Amino acid sequence: QVQLVESGGGLVQAGGSLRLSCTFSGRTGNLYTMAWFLQAPGKEREFVAATNWSGGMTRVGDDVEGRFTCSRDNTKNTVYLQMNSLKFQDTAVYYCAASTVSGAFFRSDQREYTYWGQGTQVTVSS
Repeated sequence: QVQLVESGGGLVQAGGSLRLSCTFSGRTGNLYTMAWFLQAPGKEREFVAATNWSGGMTRVGDDVEGRFTCSRDNTKNTVYLQMNSLKFQDTAVYYCAASTVSGAFFRSDQREYTYWGQGTQVTVSS
């Protein structure tokens, strides 16, 4: 009853930018925390960024501090991940996730997220 669909991934040169979008539909009124996770080949899934219901609170992981920002526009049913100064190490599949727990915003635990998109590939070339 909740669907998340990511878009915006692709191939970009190091130092470039991408903006990922995640549209959510269905029973979305209680999606109090939205987040982005990444998973590189052969590695565990990692937290990237999160935003609360209004979009007034955001946080990002240490590895992307100062480069990535997360935002949310509920009028468009969309969450964004603006990715600047991309590095080769950012190459991964990026997943949009949603949690019905507002406190999940303050943590980075993927187990607190009950809804997931299919992922979108981001490849950064050097």
